[in-house]
Amino acid sequence: MENLKIIGVQNVAGHSFTGIEGGFGENKRAMLAKEIAEIHNQPLAEINRRINNNKNRFKNGVDIIDLLNGSEPFRNIAHQNGWIGSNRTQNVYILSERGYSKLLKILEDDKAWDLYEELVDGYFNMRQALDYSNLSPELQMFQSLFQTVASQELKNKELENRLIQQEQENKQTKSEVKDIREVVALSSRDWRKDTTSIINKIAVKQGGYDRFREVRSESYELLEKRAGANLQIRLMNKRKKMAFEGVAKSRIDKVSKLDVIDEDKRLLEIYLAIVKEMAIRYSVDVSELKEAN
Repeated sequence: MENLKIIGVQNVAGHSFTGIEGGFGENKRAMLAKEIAEIHNQPLAEINRRINNNKNRFKNGVDIIDLLNGSEPFRNIAHQNGWIGSNRTQNVYILSERGYSKLLKILEDDKAWDLYEELVDGYFNMRQALDYSNLSPELQMFQSLFQTVASQELKNKELENRLIQQEQENKQTKSEVKDIREVVALSSRDWRKDTTSIINKIAVKQGGYDRFREVRSESYELLEKRAGANLQIRLMNKRKKMAFEGVAKSRIDKVSKLDVIDEDKRLLEIYLAIVKEMAIRYSVDVSELKEAN
């Protein structure tokens, strides 16, 4: 247990009470049960009764300290500050923030919960600043400078951490793109199977296999735009040529735009590049293609 220190009258949430530090640890704030009773419009006897009836819920030295029945220095502080009303006084309790929150649960007092945040933020967690007023003007200036430098250092550290995180994210993104580019090594040998697999994966990522035709059409449109070619006209010309050569209608009906692409080396190279770009853009998993190739 740390020595108690009276830090003066505190004004929080419109209430005045004695500020106490120590007992529960260095610079830890405490409150008198007597003054908690006044803040919550409760008789001290009722607060003490609630505490005594729930003694098993309060940890001595952590949640609560009985100054009257504690060490001699604690008893002396209680006497010196007039916290012992009479010879009939049995307890002089002080509570930590944790002890105060436990008492609230026991009281089930609406006003208690309304005041809780104000007391915790305005008193229990308030940094000790009173000592600074006793410093000389020179030391106060250095204290102000120190706080300014410390604040700036903290901001610089936060900025540095954000930059490091951003750099790591950028490296990860670049690595992922590089990995995809390495994986999507489409060969002219199995290009139909591989491009169909990639387009299937893109379709699934876009909502399901029923999006396959839409994604395939997108790849054709990109090819036509980049190559300056009209696949539909080329397909019609190919079918007319096959019919003129006497090829069976069943075979002609099976001819597709992929067959048109397969006949033109330039179109094929452009199409493979387009499908690779789509795989990267849609971030599809194509690791099995690398293994297969």
